[in-house]
Amino acid sequence: MVLSFVILYLLATVFVGALAARRVKSASDFAVAGKKLPTFMVSCGLFATWFGSETMMGATGEFVEHGVLGVIEDPLGAAACLIFVGLFYAKPLYRMKLLTFSDYFKLRFGKTSEFISAILVIPSYFSWIAAQLVAMAFILQSLADIPFTYGVIICALVVVIYTYYGGMWSVSITDTIQTVIIIIGLLILFGELWGAVGGWEKINSHVPPDFWRIIPKENSWENWIIYFAAWITIGWGSIPQQDVFQRVMAAKSESVAVKGSLLSGLMYFTVALLPLMIALCAHMLYPNVEDKQMIIPEVVMSHMGIGFQIITFGALLSAILSTCSGAILAPATVLAENLIQPFKKLNDKGLLQTMRFSVLGIALVSTFLALQKTNIFELVADSSAFSLVSLFVPLTAGLYWKKASNWGAILSMIFGIILWTYLEFYPAKYPSLLYGLAASIIGMVLGSFLQNIRLSRLG
Repeated sequence: MVLSFVILYLLATVFVGALAARRVKSASDFAVAGKKLPTFMVSCGLFATWFGSETMMGATGEFVEHGVLGVIEDPLGAAACLIFVGLFYAKPLYRMKLLTFSDYFKLRFGKTSEFISAILVIPSYFSWIAAQLVAMAFILQSLADIPFTYGVIICALVVVIYTYYGGMWSVSITDTIQTVIIIIGLLILFGELWGAVGGWEKINSHVPPDFWRIIPKENSWENWIIYFAAWITIGWGSIPQQDVFQRVMAAKSESVAVKGSLLSGLMYFTVALLPLMIALCAHMLYPNVEDKQMIIPEVVMSHMGIGFQIITFGALLSAILSTCSGAILAPATVLAENLIQPFKKLNDKGLLQTMRFSVLGIALVSTFLALQKTNIFELVADSSAFSLVSLFVPLTAGLYWKKASNWGAILSMIFGIILWTYLEFYPAKYPSLLYGLAASIIGMVLGSFLQNIRLSRLG
């Protein structure tokens, strides 16, 4: 029964995406929905950007095992990221009338920076997409004993079909529908499990003393540095990413872009607490589930009635599908617009077709990665750290520091990514992303200083 529902749900999603594809007449329609989305759809799209496998499965396992300190990165850091976007980035970026994130680098720093940023943007999504495919494959495995490999391939095909044809229109419409399903499903499941465990007093008496602690347990420099790194991994690292940028640019006006970003941050913070509490209640009721990132689907499948199974898996699939589709679309548009278009000089029709083919290429690489690594939390962290150490500094400096230059942007991206990559293989005392971020800042300051000196001498 539940498997039948899942099949029908996946088919319905493809159908809705196909209907939305009728709106796609140009590359702009495909990439940013023709800049026609209202506040609610922008908010739902931004909310759905990350409310997927990480929040529903990866973060829940961390929360059960480590408490609030285990989920600083997500959902707390992710909610902060969306609010930062609304406060500091949505308005100036929207005014530039851009199609992709790398278009900003071309306009602000030049073609070389555009090319390097595109090269860095695209691989930052592979781990993120892979995490969603892994989660959906786990669900199919739990429901019908479908082998993991087949599950990954099936899920990739479903997402690719409706993303390929409808682009941002398909993603936005399905995101809006799926957000409503997510919220309803989580509220119903939360109410059921909350009553089953006996409410707040029972929960609070069950958890360890420091479970709800939001600051480091030990007041040491090292702990605070690690704590800071957890906040900025997604909190800053996901600001310079194409999927967030793309949804902001799809707004019908500048004010809608700002309001949509702020509302999505509030939605993410409140709604994302539900799966955490659901997982905690499930763990109290059924403590013997070994794989904590699968605790919600396992408990629901084994101990809940058919109605709750349908509600839960509907919410899970909604969250994961909406995240995965946007994550595939984002690098595909960058690949077509900023790497292929400058060399091929495509017309609008050719660019649209290239974007669609790019969707297929991105999905293939991500599917391969999903088959190699199955820890959802690690896959997501890898993705956000990549963009933090390479793209965050030149984006922010370009918007708020008048002396930021092309040389600075190039050195910032190169310094940050090289040092971070090295330390991923040869770890230092503190998280490698902090060293990469520091190197990126140094590269921006040094490169801008040298270029400004050169320009002043030439002038």
